[in-house]
Amino acid sequence: MRKFLLLFILFLSQLYFSQSDCITAIPVCGNSNISYQPTGSGTVVDIPAPPDNVPDYLCLKGGEKYSVWYSFTIATSGTLTFEITPNTDPNLPPNDPNNNAADYDWAVWGPSPTCGNLGAPVTCNFAPRSGLWPYPTGLSASPPNAPNGGYNPPMNVTAGETYVLLVSNYSTNVFGFSLTWGGTATLASAFTDPALTPFPFIAPGVPGPTPTSPNEIIRCSLPTMFDFSSLSTGIINGNPNFSVTYHLNVNDAVTGNAPITAPIMVNDTDIYYYRLKYTDPADPDNPINGCFQTGKFKFREGPIVARDDIIYSCNNNGAGTATFNLTLANNYSGTATYKYYPTLADLNAGTNQISTPNAYVSVEKTVYVKITTPENCTATASITLKFHPVVVVNDATLESCYIDTNILTAAFDLTTANVSSQSPITKKFYATLADAVSGSNPIANPTAYISVNGTAYVRVFDANMCYAIAKITLKVLPPVKSAVLKDVTICLEDKATLDAGPGFDGYEWSTGATTQSITNVPVGSYWVKLKTGKCFTLQQVNVKASQQPVISSLDISNNTITVNVSGGTPPYKYSLDGINWQDSNVFTGLPRGENKIYVVDSFDCTPIDIQVTVPNLINAITPNGDNVNDYVDYSELGYKKNLVFIVYDRYGNKLYEADKTRGYRWDGTSGGKKILTGTYWYTISWNENDKNNTETKYSGWILVKNRE
Repeated sequence: MRKFLLLFILFLSQLYFSQSDCITAIPVCGNSNISYQPTGSGTVVDIPAPPDNVPDYLCLKGGEKYSVWYSFTIATSGTLTFEITPNTDPNLPPNDPNNNAADYDWAVWGPSPTCGNLGAPVTCNFAPRSGLWPYPTGLSASPPNAPNGGYNPPMNVTAGETYVLLVSNYSTNVFGFSLTWGGTATLASAFTDPALTPFPFIAPGVPGPTPTSPNEIIRCSLPTMFDFSSLSTGIINGNPNFSVTYHLNVNDAVTGNAPITAPIMVNDTDIYYYRLKYTDPADPDNPINGCFQTGKFKFREGPIVARDDIIYSCNNNGAGTATFNLTLANNYSGTATYKYYPTLADLNAGTNQISTPNAYVSVEKTVYVKITTPENCTATASITLKFHPVVVVNDATLESCYIDTNILTAAFDLTTANVSSQSPITKKFYATLADAVSGSNPIANPTAYISVNGTAYVRVFDANMCYAIAKITLKVLPPVKSAVLKDVTICLEDKATLDAGPGFDGYEWSTGATTQSITNVPVGSYWVKLKTGKCFTLQQVNVKASQQPVISSLDISNNTITVNVSGGTPPYKYSLDGINWQDSNVFTGLPRGENKIYVVDSFDCTPIDIQVTVPNLINAITPNGDNVNDYVDYSELGYKKNLVFIVYDRYGNKLYEADKTRGYRWDGTSGGKKILTGTYWYTISWNENDKNNTETKYSGWILVKNRE
């Protein structure tokens, strides 16, 4: 409620008071320079004149006369200076003795002064009317024409403080003054905050003949009716929360009084003013809401002046054409309509008008524009269409090592492909040329692109966002294995040498060795990393133990033994003593009883051996009961496993089997009856007591003589 009341009071004050009163002081923002012509002392006499006993320290001779009040808020702390310079009579030469400058007094109150109860000023002074003409005064660390009694030292101010400044024209002339600011401190302003003014404000019209001349707006004929509001959009130039009013004199522009609200008749002699003001939409009490800037302009009769211009566009990927936005050409700064033509002849004839000037596809050439103002003034200009410099690219090749889990693929960092030496550039990567041309489906992660042998494509953009397309050839570096490194088979008790062969850039074995080969390697599994260029190939290799041969069976006939061997790697060698070896598996002339046989295969590892029994042969029996040669007895071989003694007739029919239950004996009977005298065949078989339970078979004949 208190804030609303204050705003209401301030609103009423604008109705009943003028800028010659403290309560309606003109806000000064951003150290902007102000020129003003005071015409009175305001509605409220804030500083009374003598004989009302004005204290001398106010520095205001005679109180307020032709006065104006300003308020300002400090944005950054520091020192503050200002200078009040009287304007002289523009109709008299500067050296005319009658061209006498005004005598200005001034005073500053604050911080946070209260109008109606100001008290003593913090600093004040007046123009001494001696020394430097036209007698400036103010605050300065180094006043002109020093020493100069019209200047005080700079004020030390702090951010956030607010002050009021009274400037009083003791001379009461009508030429006014200019007020300029300086020092290390800055004044709060919306015009110096890039967040509030992201774009430059643009003065209407074109520059006048001199730097101090007002801008000029050209019209085909004057006087003419003109709507000033048509200039606002161009002046504000997209900056939000700013508004523009238009005025007939500088005082109204400074105070905001008497704005022009409807079209009026303008001429080529009067000067017009605009006032650009900021309003904070979120905070009506923001001190920068009063910030404003002013400018001046006039009108000049004459044909509109069109400008030739050059615009550029991208000849993307060397297509030979580009898409141009003709409306971007700076051909004219005022309000007008534009028609574009491919040739000057078309413009003059009004034929073949370009229907899409904002997307005109063309080679490099010149087109033409006809400009028509609301007053029906016309002008023509040319627009030269040129290509931006070509983006220079080159195809490139990338190589990358295979991925272990899929040796046909590799991970490629496409961003490392050297496709252009230009700078600065940006890149977008694509899997196919069609995608690169259309700009669709870019590769999401070009730093780790998984691919087989193939190609990828890249759009290379320069600073103008023009592009060219380059091809990147992708090569998967396959694993390179040793052709000579093979599994090795050795005797279990031996050691091997593993050789990966020459031609690699580096070796790293599972044993820690970094040499081409490793020696004294026992049976086991090993690997070696073989380096080829920047890639490594892991190759497994095994040292295997050879398979030992096995004596599968023995055949004994009389004193001859035939050794049957399986497994291992033929050819085999045989020995009875482990020293002298023979290729034949048959041993003859063996003594009766225990014999030892040794066998090795082609690996010549530790021999396998077996203990063999050559039984005592009996070739005849006479089972007549005289207890002499009555039976065959092999019970002495009963310690052998699975010992069996079998007798056959001449036709191979089994007549008798003597096993453990029969004591390994035969008495010349079959089925409990004596057999006929004759020769019979027999076999003795058993398994040797070795780890292989070697099957041993002895065969022979026996003569049976029965006496009836």
